[in-house]
Amino acid sequence: MTPKIDFRFYEFETNQNIPIVILEIQAATHTPVQFDGKEHIRVGSYKKNLNEFKEKERKLWRIFDKTAFEYRIAAENVISENVLKLIDYPAYFDLTNQSLPEGREGILEALSRERFITKTVNGNWDITNLGAILFAKKLQDFRHLTRKAVRLIHYRGNSRVETIREIESNKGYAAGYEGLIDYLKAMLPSNEEIGKVFRKEVPMYPDLALRELVANAIIHQDFSLTGTGPMIELFETRLEITNPGTPLVDPQRFLDSPPQSRNEAVASFMRRINICEERGTGIDKVVFQTELYQLPAPIFEQTEMHTKSILFAHKEYKEMETEERIRACYLHCCLKYVNRESMNNTSLRERFKMEKSNSAMASRVIKQTIDANFIRLYDSTANRNTWRYVPYWVK
Repeated sequence: MTPKIDFRFYEFETNQNIPIVILEIQAATHTPVQFDGKEHIRVGSYKKNLNEFKEKERKLWRIFDKTAFEYRIAAENVISENVLKLIDYPAYFDLTNQSLPEGREGILEALSRERFITKTVNGNWDITNLGAILFAKKLQDFRHLTRKAVRLIHYRGNSRVETIREIESNKGYAAGYEGLIDYLKAMLPSNEEIGKVFRKEVPMYPDLALRELVANAIIHQDFSLTGTGPMIELFETRLEITNPGTPLVDPQRFLDSPPQSRNEAVASFMRRINICEERGTGIDKVVFQTELYQLPAPIFEQTEMHTKSILFAHKEYKEMETEERIRACYLHCCLKYVNRESMNNTSLRERFKMEKSNSAMASRVIKQTIDANFIRLYDSTANRNTWRYVPYWVK
């Protein structure tokens, strides 16, 4: 079957000792399930190929298109008492700066207004994916969300051969975000000194950059991809943050592209509790922070089914490879452009903390970046002393 679906057998007996077996099958979420490469549908009492009934197929696709992942059902027909056992409702009221209602009904009504739960015809509740993915006490309580828990893995050295520690954050993203960040920061080593800005012990990676990239991985993931979830991997000299789903914009254009989100309800709520901004400035902050901490430029890359962000530990300029210098120059140019500032030899020297006497070194990096088609001279008729540069995509 493609995609793989979850099904479960329940066996029990009635009061009259009659054996009963119930087969529960997970509903399709984003595409009809195929068996042996074909999709089927029940027509009357017969099983037929779906492609023989185009109108029924169109109706199915309209259902998938109309219902966002966040508002599909994570758990059905749950009694009130169990809703409060599954959902971390105190975290919700704390994060939204609301007083906790005195009675159970007040709590359920507040969760219902947020569309975390919806009332059923028999007076029980359905818990939506939105409620579960944000405030589950344990994501493992919702079978199809189990693999969406964020994995945090610490490796020895720079390969994946030996794992020092692995943690799975099993709480909902909103309820568990601060705890996840605390775990990550506790694993990070510190630098006693980085370049000329800091003369004290500082974390290896900027706190703001960590928060932005982790939030981005959570919010912008493609929930329709099964069997995979956000992952944070810490190596000796780099940090990789991966989320399911290819980006909605070219990774080379992360700095200047308007904000877009696959999961609008998740993004909107995370903005309300100040975990993200939805203004499209998150990557700008990441690049700014890496420059401030004098780190190599980050990498944003797209694989076949995932998006990956990579931060690197501090390196002196002389230790950087040509590719790293070019990437730093390009992102510096992008950052200057979106901030309505000019990139020139002087600004690049400041980015690399070069002395004024090393302007020729900065010019060499600029030329290499131009040759790689990442930046260009804005006005070739200007005096050489006033040359400024813009990203390749500027018209």
